[in-house]
Amino acid sequence: MRIANYIFYFFLFWYICGVVLVGFDLLPSWLEWSNSVFIITSGIIGGIYFLIHFRFKLGFLIFVGIFVSTFIIEYYGSSSQFLFGDYTYSDYFAPNVMGVPVAIGFAWVMVIATGHAIIMKFGVQNIILRALLGGVLALTMDLILDPVAYKAKQYWIWHEPGIYYDIPWTNFFGWFIIAFFIHIILSFISVSQVNKVWQDRLVLLYILIIIMFALIGLMNGIYLASTIVVTALLFLIFSLRKEGQYASS
Repeated sequence: MRIANYIFYFFLFWYICGVVLVGFDLLPSWLEWSNSVFIITSGIIGGIYFLIHFRFKLGFLIFVGIFVSTFIIEYYGSSSQFLFGDYTYSDYFAPNVMGVPVAIGFAWVMVIATGHAIIMKFGVQNIILRALLGGVLALTMDLILDPVAYKAKQYWIWHEPGIYYDIPWTNFFGWFIIAFFIHIILSFISVSQVNKVWQDRLVLLYILIIIMFALIGLMNGIYLASTIVVTALLFLIFSLRKEGQYASS
């Protein structure tokens, strides 16, 4: 557990550095590998969450399952326009395997793990409602992540038009559907134990990721997306606080 704590603290340090260097375009070319470290570390934190809440063996299988399945989907998506649309990855998140950054698999682990932690916080029991909330949480994150990654940073390139920052609607549909079905599967797996500390850390991770990309978005003139996700984030924080007050009363 001590190592897990160190990893989380390392992420917070890396996060602060990333907000400054990436947000103000101060990141030198020789330090581009730090982008991958950031994403991979966030995915590892998501993996730690699964290991703790589902026990080690089952949690590890969940981590690997999410990583492999989403990586395969991303590969087919980028090579055949399946699900998301027509896009290609740049080398910002190298190393790439078959044209897809390895870090993307870790990113999906982070997306699903943070969503699961928030769902657990709300205490949602209905399987469909859990999946819907998981899909909406993933979609909300992508509403700022994709515009920043494409318009501001060119982390990946879209080759077909779309109304929302030239990104096709199929991409957002793909994000929602993937998260929806993964959360349905997770709903059938019993949580072995609930660690409140790591649950709160994953909720914080979700908030920090959105804040980081919203800030970068504002610095690069991506005002609409930043406003939408910040509004949604404030609503989420208010709802979580209200839920916490209700639970403690």
